[in-house]
Amino acid sequence: MFDTKIAIVIRDDLATWQRLNVTAFLTSGIVAQTPAIIGKPYRDAAGNVYNPMTIQPIVVLAADQETLRTIHRRALDRDVTASAYIEEMFSTGHDAANREVFSQFGPDNSKLVGLALRAEKKVVDKIVKGAKMHP
Repeated sequence: MFDTKIAIVIRDDLATWQRLNVTAFLTSGIVAQTPAIIGKPYRDAAGNVYNPMTIQPIVVLAADQETLRTIHRRALDRDVTASAYIEEMFSTGHDAANREVFSQFGPDNSKLVGLALRAEKKVVDKIVKGAKMHP
């Protein structure tokens, strides 16, 4: 049905609240990159209106630190823009502080905890190879 795929890969040793937090933040990056994936608002039987959501399914995967680092490198090598979240961002309290701490690390020394990407299905499958379905 879709030519593209959205995948979110979360480091497998995070606390539950961290996994959920990172997934939410990474999803917002995918939506910001491609606003056209947002559908129309939802309306319930009583006429209440709810926010629109993505028209495309999102797969959430888990990986250890080394596999996540490999996935990151594959995305960079293929010029696939990703949303990224690093461990140090858990200690900040707002967007400017997140960007500041993020800027202090590169792909080889960051403590990556999650990546999200959207690209052609086959490309995404190759990039996220090694990750498992999130438990």
